[in-house]
Amino acid sequence: MITIPNISNFSSQEKTFVTIGTFDGVHFGHQKIIQKLVFEAKEAGKKSVLLTFFPHPRMVLQKNAKIELINTIEERANFLEKTGLDYLIIHPFSKEFSRMTALEFVRDVLVNQLNISKLIIGYDHHFGKNREGNLEQLTEYSHLYDFKVEEIPAQDIDDVSVSSTKVRHALASGDLKTANNYLGYNFMLNGTVVNGKQLGDKIGFPTANIDVKESYKLIPKTGVYVVKSTIDNKTVFGMMNIGNRPTVNGNHQTIEVHFFDFNQNLYDKNLTVELIYFLRDEEKFDSLETLILQLKRDEKTSRDYIKDNL
Repeated sequence: MITIPNISNFSSQEKTFVTIGTFDGVHFGHQKIIQKLVFEAKEAGKKSVLLTFFPHPRMVLQKNAKIELINTIEERANFLEKTGLDYLIIHPFSKEFSRMTALEFVRDVLVNQLNISKLIIGYDHHFGKNREGNLEQLTEYSHLYDFKVEEIPAQDIDDVSVSSTKVRHALASGDLKTANNYLGYNFMLNGTVVNGKQLGDKIGFPTANIDVKESYKLIPKTGVYVVKSTIDNKTVFGMMNIGNRPTVNGNHQTIEVHFFDFNQNLYDKNLTVELIYFLRDEEKFDSLETLILQLKRDEKTSRDYIKDNL
């Protein structure tokens, strides 16, 4: 897959099969669209192109709104790399770009820039200024500019339509199982290991403190999770706490991972942590001793889960 940072940098003499969207989460429904795009493009001897945007349109058009995305743009690109796409175009979204009408978008971007042969889109896709473009307009323009349009119906899991919004709600409520089922992979956090207060060392549960730099990245419900990471090409399991550490009067949210059977300095390393299972809500304990007892129970529960399920 070739990643291109701007539509204007793309050039192809060959006709292309294209899909468009934010694709936040690259969830099960997104994957169906992309699989269809890649398969049909190969069958027709064309190149497959996925056009996405960053920043997210709401970051630009609703600056005061709180944006929580399932993936950072780097995570999204990494997932898309595995799909077999020929090209990923990450176009900078701006107010100027948002003012492009549906007709201008089709003519200038899809036809003149991307050399489109077929557009494959998800259910209820809208585009262009004020989201005025829809399937009806696309179909009309496709006759004018000689390309095909195919809309894929909403993808379902157990008769529940998959959407990025539903994934976010599941993560916010601690329903990690549903979120991971929708995604088709384990939700993950990526960040740099930074210095903490080293309380974990003192109580026998040393932790790696993860600093997620992207302010728009969704942080799931506070609580304790079973997690895994790949460190130096080795899979390492552990448990992670997301929360404010109320037992020790913490005043800001931290993300701390205690890895099992692992003793290595991780400071300044970039770490990806996959969330596997939600153990329990965050609690305030009466004393450090009570907290330590609970952490020992959490570790046993985590190890049992890993042994029985992974």
